[in-house]
Amino acid sequence: MTSGVDKLISGYRKYRESIHAQHRSLVEQLVTHGQQPEVAVVACSDSRVDPAILFQADPGDLFMVRNVANLVPPMEEEGTYHGTSAALEFAVLGLGVKHIVVLGHAHCGGIKLMMEPDPYDSAFKFVPAWVSMLNAAHRRVLATMTNASSDERTRACEQNAVLVSLENLTTFPWVRERIDKGELQLHGWYVDIAGPDLSVYDWERGKFVEVV
Repeated sequence: MTSGVDKLISGYRKYRESIHAQHRSLVEQLVTHGQQPEVAVVACSDSRVDPAILFQADPGDLFMVRNVANLVPPMEEEGTYHGTSAALEFAVLGLGVKHIVVLGHAHCGGIKLMMEPDPYDSAFKFVPAWVSMLNAAHRRVLATMTNASSDERTRACEQNAVLVSLENLTTFPWVRERIDKGELQLHGWYVDIAGPDLSVYDWERGKFVEVV
């Protein structure tokens, strides 16, 4: 029986012989001249949501930042380790990306843990603190969607996670500066992985609109 790791090694061989061979010239250019992606994507670590596969991206197209529940924390300088903030800093200041996409998704385990923490309370130490930045959004959903189903509230929280991350992005001065200069645009996207159905946040209408 093939293990998960064996499958990865087999996949690497297939990649080397087919996809890499097809993109050899592009990869060589990326090595020689460096990466110059125009788009950074903040996505969930969920194994079912791979932005490169979902959007059929080529090597060098996307600078990806992945974490639990596709969250961007607010700007803060206390502490030592800021993985997501460091990645975004490199994307904006180091690579000069022109777009940052926050990609949320349905059936997010991090959002579910935030909404229904049991039985994870005793098992997880870091995840509850991480997703706690969504507590205010969760309270708003509960207060405004009293007649909604559990699935509807969960979907709203998943989409609100995208909006919280977009809001937190603007707390970084180098993000605000580039937005004001017209050099950077922020995008909120949400995918229902079962469909797959992609919705894009419409800033003027204040809601997610499905891509058809």
